Amino acid sequence: MSGDPAKFVVKAKNRGFEGLDQDKEGAWQGPFCFIQAADCQYGMIDDWEEKASQGWEREIQLTREAITVANRMEPKPKFFVMCGDLVNAFPGEAKREEQERSFLEEFAKIDPSIPLVCVCGNHDLGNTPTRDTVQDFRDKFGDDYFSFWAGGVRFLVLNSQYYEDPSLVMELKKKQDTWLDKELAAAQSSGCKHLVVIQHIPWFLKDGEEEDDYFNINRDVRIPMLDKLHKAGVQYIFCGHYHRNAGGDYKGMQLIVTSALGCPLGEAKSGLRVVKVTEEAITHQYYAVKDIPHKVEL
Repeated sequence: MSGDPAKFVVKAKNRGFEGLDQDKEGAWQGPFCFIQAADCQYGMIDDWEEKASQGWEREIQLTREAITVANRMEPKPKFFVMCGDLVNAFPGEAKREEQERSFLEEFAKIDPSIPLVCVCGNHDLGNTPTRDTVQDFRDKFGDDYFSFWAGGVRFLVLNSQYYEDPSLVMELKKKQDTWLDKELAAAQSSGCKHLVVIQHIPWFLKDGEEEDDYFNINRDVRIPMLDKLHKAGVQYIFCGHYHRNAGGDYKGMQLIVTSALGCPLGEAKSGLRVVKVTEEAITHQYYAVKDIPHKVEL
Protein backbone atom coordinates (compact mmCIF):
# COMPACT_ATOMS: atom_id res chain seq x y z
CA MET A 1 0.00 0.00 0.00
CA SER A 2 1.37 3.39 -0.95
CA GLY A 3 0.22 6.59 0.68
CA ASP A 4 0.16 10.11 -0.63
CA PRO A 5 -1.25 12.96 1.49
CA ALA A 6 -2.35 14.64 -1.72
CA LYS A 7 -4.76 11.73 -2.25
CA PHE A 8 -6.58 12.44 1.01
CA VAL A 9 -9.93 13.86 -0.04
CA VAL A 10 -11.87 16.07 2.39
CA LYS A 11 -15.45 14.81 2.30
CA ALA A 12 -16.94 16.35 5.45
CA LYS A 13 -18.11 19.72 4.23
CA ASN A 14 -21.19 21.93 4.31
CA ARG A 15 -22.22 20.05 7.49
CA GLY A 16 -22.63 16.81 5.56
CA PHE A 17 -20.41 14.04 4.24
CA GLU A 18 -19.92 13.37 0.54
CA GLY A 19 -21.39 10.00 -0.42
CA LEU A 20 -23.10 9.45 2.93
CA ASP A 21 -26.23 11.50 2.33
CA GLN A 22 -29.92 10.74 2.74
CA ASP A 23 -30.52 10.11 -0.96
CA LYS A 24 -27.86 7.38 -1.10
CA GLU A 25 -27.88 6.02 2.45
CA GLY A 26 -31.16 7.14 4.04
CA ALA A 27 -33.01 3.84 3.58
CA TRP A 28 -32.45 0.69 5.63
CA GLN A 29 -30.47 -1.79 3.50
CA GLY A 30 -29.95 -4.60 5.98
CA PRO A 31 -27.39 -5.23 8.73
CA PHE A 32 -23.96 -3.68 8.35
CA CYS A 33 -20.78 -2.94 10.29
CA PHE A 34 -18.47 0.01 10.72
CA ILE A 35 -15.14 0.58 12.45
CA GLN A 36 -14.63 3.03 15.29
CA ALA A 37 -11.09 3.92 16.36
CA ALA A 38 -9.76 6.75 18.49
CA ASP A 39 -6.54 8.48 19.47
CA CYS A 40 -4.11 7.18 16.90
CA GLN A 41 -2.28 10.30 18.14
CA TYR A 42 0.93 10.05 16.14
CA GLY A 43 3.87 10.74 18.47
CA MET A 44 2.30 9.93 21.84
CA ILE A 45 3.94 6.55 22.43
CA ASP A 46 7.48 7.91 22.37
CA ASP A 47 6.37 11.05 24.21
CA TRP A 48 4.72 8.97 26.96
CA GLU A 49 7.86 6.85 27.30
CA GLU A 50 9.98 10.03 27.37
CA LYS A 51 12.31 8.81 24.65
CA ALA A 52 15.18 11.13 23.81
CA SER A 53 14.53 10.83 20.08
CA GLN A 54 10.81 10.95 19.49
CA GLY A 55 9.09 9.64 16.40
CA TRP A 56 5.84 7.86 15.59
CA GLU A 57 6.88 4.75 13.73
CA ARG A 58 4.94 2.53 16.11
CA GLU A 59 1.71 4.44 15.54
CA ILE A 60 2.30 4.20 11.78
CA GLN A 61 2.78 0.43 12.02
CA LEU A 62 -0.39 0.02 14.09
CA THR A 63 -2.30 2.10 11.55
CA ARG A 64 -0.99 0.02 8.66
CA GLU A 65 -1.95 -3.24 10.34
CA ALA A 66 -5.44 -1.96 11.16
CA ILE A 67 -6.05 -0.59 7.67
CA THR A 68 -4.82 -3.80 6.03
CA VAL A 69 -7.46 -5.81 7.89
CA ALA A 70 -10.18 -3.17 7.39
CA ASN A 71 -9.58 -3.17 3.63
CA ARG A 72 -10.03 -6.95 3.50
CA MET A 73 -12.87 -7.19 6.00
CA GLU A 74 -16.02 -9.04 4.96
CA PRO A 75 -18.51 -7.51 4.69
CA LYS A 76 -16.87 -4.20 3.82
CA PRO A 77 -17.30 -1.67 6.66
CA LYS A 78 -19.74 1.13 5.81
CA PHE A 79 -17.16 3.62 7.10
CA PHE A 80 -14.11 3.97 9.35
CA VAL A 81 -14.38 6.72 11.98
CA MET A 82 -11.37 8.11 13.84
CA CYS A 83 -12.69 9.71 17.03
CA GLY A 84 -10.20 12.51 17.51
CA ASP A 85 -6.59 13.18 18.45
CA LEU A 86 -5.22 12.35 15.06
CA VAL A 87 -1.78 13.59 16.13
CA ASN A 88 -0.08 14.25 19.46
CA ALA A 89 1.51 17.67 18.88
CA PHE A 90 -0.81 20.55 19.73
CA PRO A 91 -1.31 23.38 17.22
CA GLY A 92 1.89 25.36 16.83
CA GLU A 93 4.14 22.73 18.44
CA ALA A 94 7.21 21.22 16.82
CA LYS A 95 6.57 18.18 14.58
CA ARG A 96 2.88 19.03 14.26
CA GLU A 97 2.99 19.33 10.46
CA GLU A 98 5.15 16.20 10.13
CA GLN A 99 2.70 14.19 12.22
CA GLU A 100 -0.25 15.46 10.21
CA ARG A 101 1.52 14.57 6.97
CA SER A 102 2.13 11.05 8.24
CA PHE A 103 -1.54 10.70 9.25
CA LEU A 104 -2.69 11.83 5.80
CA GLU A 105 -0.21 9.50 4.08
CA GLU A 106 -1.24 6.45 6.08
CA PHE A 107 -5.00 6.97 6.10
CA ALA A 108 -4.96 7.64 2.35
CA LYS A 109 -4.37 3.87 2.13
CA ILE A 110 -7.90 3.02 3.24
CA ASP A 111 -9.89 1.41 0.44
CA PRO A 112 -11.71 4.25 -1.38
CA SER A 113 -14.98 2.36 -0.88
CA ILE A 114 -14.61 2.78 2.92
CA PRO A 115 -15.20 6.45 3.80
CA LEU A 116 -12.86 7.83 6.48
CA VAL A 117 -14.70 10.04 8.99
CA CYS A 118 -12.35 12.31 10.99
CA VAL A 119 -13.55 13.70 14.33
CA CYS A 120 -11.67 16.55 16.00
CA GLY A 121 -10.08 16.08 19.43
CA ASN A 122 -8.36 18.32 21.95
CA HIS A 123 -4.91 17.69 20.47
CA ASP A 124 -6.24 18.59 17.04
CA LEU A 125 -7.74 21.94 18.07
CA GLY A 126 -5.92 22.69 21.33
CA ASN A 127 -7.40 22.40 24.81
CA THR A 128 -8.66 25.96 24.35
CA PRO A 129 -9.44 26.12 20.62
CA THR A 130 -9.25 29.32 18.61
CA ARG A 131 -10.88 30.29 15.34
CA ASP A 132 -7.54 29.65 13.63
CA THR A 133 -7.08 26.13 15.01
CA VAL A 134 -10.66 25.21 14.12
CA GLN A 135 -10.23 26.56 10.59
CA ASP A 136 -6.94 24.70 10.19
CA PHE A 137 -8.65 21.42 11.08
CA ARG A 138 -11.49 22.14 8.67
CA ASP A 139 -9.06 22.91 5.85
CA LYS A 140 -7.06 19.70 6.33
CA PHE A 141 -9.57 17.12 7.59
CA GLY A 142 -13.07 18.50 7.01
CA ASP A 143 -15.84 20.07 9.07
CA ASP A 144 -15.49 19.94 12.84
CA TYR A 145 -19.18 19.00 13.20
CA PHE A 146 -21.54 17.47 10.66
CA SER A 147 -24.08 14.73 10.07
CA PHE A 148 -24.32 11.77 7.72
CA TRP A 149 -26.38 8.72 6.88
CA ALA A 150 -25.24 5.10 6.60
CA GLY A 151 -27.62 2.27 5.84
CA GLY A 152 -30.69 4.05 7.19
CA VAL A 153 -28.96 5.17 10.40
CA ARG A 154 -28.42 8.85 11.24
CA PHE A 155 -25.04 9.91 12.67
CA LEU A 156 -24.27 13.29 14.27
CA VAL A 157 -20.58 14.20 14.70
CA LEU A 158 -19.92 16.82 17.37
CA ASN A 159 -16.96 19.05 18.21
CA SER A 160 -16.63 18.21 21.92
CA GLN A 161 -14.13 21.03 22.49
CA TYR A 162 -17.06 23.46 22.32
CA TYR A 163 -18.36 21.80 25.50
CA GLU A 164 -14.93 21.51 27.15
CA ASP A 165 -13.62 25.08 26.72
CA PRO A 166 -15.31 27.40 24.19
CA SER A 167 -13.98 30.57 25.84
CA LEU A 168 -12.23 31.83 22.68
CA VAL A 169 -14.78 30.52 20.18
CA MET A 170 -18.17 31.27 21.71
CA GLU A 171 -19.63 32.30 18.35
CA LEU A 172 -18.60 28.97 16.80
CA LYS A 173 -19.97 27.10 19.80
CA LYS A 174 -23.34 28.83 19.43
CA LYS A 175 -23.45 27.88 15.75
CA GLN A 176 -22.95 24.23 16.64
CA ASP A 177 -25.69 24.50 19.29
CA THR A 178 -28.15 25.93 16.74
CA TRP A 179 -27.19 23.33 14.15
CA LEU A 180 -27.54 20.48 16.67
CA ASP A 181 -31.01 21.60 17.75
CA LYS A 182 -32.15 21.57 14.12
CA GLU A 183 -30.54 18.18 13.46
CA LEU A 184 -32.12 16.58 16.52
CA ALA A 185 -35.53 17.96 15.58
CA ALA A 186 -35.20 16.73 12.00
CA ALA A 187 -33.97 13.29 13.07
CA GLN A 188 -37.12 12.60 15.07
CA SER A 189 -39.22 12.66 11.91
CA SER A 190 -36.59 11.25 9.54
CA GLY A 191 -37.48 7.59 9.92
CA CYS A 192 -33.90 6.62 10.79
CA LYS A 193 -33.44 3.19 12.36
CA HIS A 194 -31.07 4.54 15.00
CA LEU A 195 -29.78 7.97 16.00
CA VAL A 196 -26.08 7.95 16.91
CA VAL A 197 -23.72 10.65 18.20
CA ILE A 198 -19.95 10.54 17.66
CA GLN A 199 -17.48 12.80 19.48
CA HIS A 200 -14.02 12.83 21.05
CA ILE A 201 -14.41 13.68 24.75
CA PRO A 202 -17.02 11.49 26.48
CA TRP A 203 -19.78 13.11 28.53
CA PHE A 204 -18.89 10.61 31.25
CA LEU A 205 -16.67 7.57 31.75
CA LYS A 206 -18.93 5.24 33.74
CA ASP A 207 -21.85 7.17 35.23
CA GLY A 208 -23.68 10.26 34.04
CA GLU A 209 -23.66 11.65 37.58
CA GLU A 210 -19.93 11.09 38.20
CA GLU A 211 -17.63 13.88 39.39
CA ASP A 212 -15.82 16.15 36.96
CA ASP A 213 -12.58 14.75 35.58
CA TYR A 214 -10.00 15.62 32.91
CA PHE A 215 -11.44 12.85 30.76
CA ASN A 216 -15.13 13.85 30.92
CA ILE A 217 -17.29 16.93 30.36
CA ASN A 218 -18.18 19.02 33.43
CA ARG A 219 -21.51 18.13 35.02
CA ASP A 220 -23.06 21.57 34.59
CA VAL A 221 -22.73 21.13 30.82
CA ARG A 222 -23.00 17.34 30.76
CA ILE A 223 -26.39 16.75 32.36
CA PRO A 224 -28.41 19.25 30.26
CA MET A 225 -26.77 17.94 27.10
CA LEU A 226 -27.39 14.29 27.98
CA ASP A 227 -31.02 15.11 28.70
CA LYS A 228 -31.32 16.94 25.36
CA LEU A 229 -29.82 14.02 23.42
CA HIS A 230 -31.95 11.48 25.29
CA LYS A 231 -35.15 13.45 24.70
CA ALA A 232 -34.39 13.64 20.98
CA GLY A 233 -34.04 9.86 20.74
CA VAL A 234 -30.27 9.41 20.63
CA GLN A 235 -29.55 5.79 21.52
CA TYR A 236 -25.77 5.47 21.24
CA ILE A 237 -22.81 7.82 21.75
CA PHE A 238 -19.33 6.73 20.60
CA CYS A 239 -16.28 8.54 22.05
CA GLY A 240 -12.52 8.29 22.57
CA HIS A 241 -10.08 10.50 24.56
CA TYR A 242 -9.70 8.21 27.60
CA HIS A 243 -7.13 5.84 26.03
CA ARG A 244 -8.98 3.05 27.86
CA ASN A 245 -12.25 1.23 27.27
CA ALA A 246 -15.11 2.50 29.41
CA GLY A 247 -18.71 3.62 29.17
CA GLY A 248 -22.10 3.36 30.75
CA ASP A 249 -25.80 4.00 30.48
CA TYR A 250 -27.80 7.21 30.93
CA LYS A 251 -31.58 6.77 30.95
CA GLY A 252 -31.24 3.91 28.49
CA MET A 253 -28.85 5.80 26.21
CA GLN A 254 -25.59 3.88 25.79
CA LEU A 255 -22.24 5.71 25.87
CA ILE A 256 -19.21 3.83 24.55
CA VAL A 257 -15.63 4.96 25.24
CA THR A 258 -13.05 3.30 22.99
CA SER A 259 -9.38 2.87 23.85
CA ALA A 260 -6.53 4.09 21.65
CA LEU A 261 -5.36 2.80 18.32
CA GLY A 262 -2.10 4.50 19.28
CA CYS A 263 -0.96 4.65 22.91
CA PRO A 264 -3.28 2.84 25.36
CA LEU A 265 -3.18 3.80 29.04
CA GLY A 266 -5.22 0.90 30.40
CA GLU A 267 -5.24 -2.88 30.18
CA ALA A 268 -6.48 -3.07 26.59
CA LYS A 269 -3.84 -3.18 23.88
CA SER A 270 -3.78 -0.77 20.92
CA GLY A 271 -6.85 -1.52 18.88
CA LEU A 272 -10.26 -0.50 17.60
CA ARG A 273 -13.95 -1.30 17.88
CA VAL A 274 -15.99 -3.23 15.33
CA VAL A 275 -19.61 -2.07 15.45
CA LYS A 276 -22.49 -4.19 14.13
CA VAL A 277 -25.80 -2.56 13.22
CA THR A 278 -29.11 -4.40 12.93
CA GLU A 279 -32.66 -3.10 12.82
CA GLU A 280 -33.10 -3.88 16.50
CA ALA A 281 -29.82 -2.76 18.04
CA ILE A 282 -26.19 -1.71 17.70
CA THR A 283 -23.61 -4.03 19.25
CA HIS A 284 -19.86 -3.68 19.37
CA GLN A 285 -16.61 -5.32 20.45
CA TYR A 286 -13.11 -3.96 20.98
CA TYR A 287 -10.20 -5.84 19.40
CA ALA A 288 -6.45 -5.49 19.78
CA VAL A 289 -4.93 -4.74 16.37
CA LYS A 290 -3.59 -8.29 15.99
CA ASP A 291 -7.04 -9.73 16.77
CA ILE A 292 -9.20 -7.65 14.40
CA PRO A 293 -11.44 -10.13 12.57
CA HIS A 294 -11.28 -10.50 8.81
CA LYS A 295 -14.90 -11.63 8.68
CA VAL A 296 -17.75 -10.09 10.70
CA GLU A 297 -20.85 -12.15 11.38
CA LEU A 298 -23.90 -9.88 11.16
